[in-house]
Amino acid sequence: MTSKSQPKADPKKVDPVWHRMRMEAEVLAADEPYMASLAHSVVLHHNTLEHALSYRLAQKLSSPEMSPLLLREMADAAYAADPYMGAAGRADIVAVHDRDPACQRMLQPLLYFKGFLAIQSYRLARHLWTSGRTDLALFLQMRCSEVFGVDIHPNARLGQGIMIDHAHSIVIGETAVVGDDVSMLHSVTLGGTGKEGGDRHPKIGAGVLIGAGAKVLGNIKVGDCSRIAAGSVVLRDVPPMTTVAGIPARIIGEAGCARPSHSMDHVILTDPDQIVPGC
Repeated sequence: MTSKSQPKADPKKVDPVWHRMRMEAEVLAADEPYMASLAHSVVLHHNTLEHALSYRLAQKLSSPEMSPLLLREMADAAYAADPYMGAAGRADIVAVHDRDPACQRMLQPLLYFKGFLAIQSYRLARHLWTSGRTDLALFLQMRCSEVFGVDIHPNARLGQGIMIDHAHSIVIGETAVVGDDVSMLHSVTLGGTGKEGGDRHPKIGAGVLIGAGAKVLGNIKVGDCSRIAAGSVVLRDVPPMTTVAGIPARIIGEAGCARPSHSMDHVILTDPDQIVPGC
């Protein structure tokens, strides 16, 4: 399957993320013959990361109701119209590579990691939503939930440099906001507290770490560089640079480092003397 328009990459533009991914794909194709076809179709046949993302999302999200050709045409147009989508995708790849010890190559999120692919699916749906194509955006939300187990409403606002590790049973509601450089694990919910309408979902600051199974409910604010312990239920505002834990969650100390989402340290310290001021 080929796109109708595949403009050549500008040799004057430096794209270190894409350059490294192509090099890794060449090594993969040479080292593992059974993966050569995938390496070529997903990476080496494309001139830019945007076109590779468009192809990969179309393959993953297609169904009898929507062909991969239509989805790729739609995605190509979105990436061409909104340069932020590609820039955010690069930041997401770097985030996964830097924070996930299981990620050894920048190529891996595009090939294997459903958390990364789900976020890029959301970014496409978000573009359609803000362009007034709400039914198409909701269709992509449904497909993302079915394929990746990640349900992000296209009206939610996510920053860049987002990592969702393992990415199973993630729910992010319609009026939620997630800042830059946030990391979360599986089974996280950013939800409402009932059937009320309006602005009803959490606002997550930059650099926040959200542990596995945590539920953050209601129109509350989680301050920058905070840490939410696994399994917590957060019902009230969380001040910046603090750690909360429990059901309902309460403040148990400082965040433990300057950027919890980067350190990925989930160990909860209750003794203030043990808290390290920086990462």
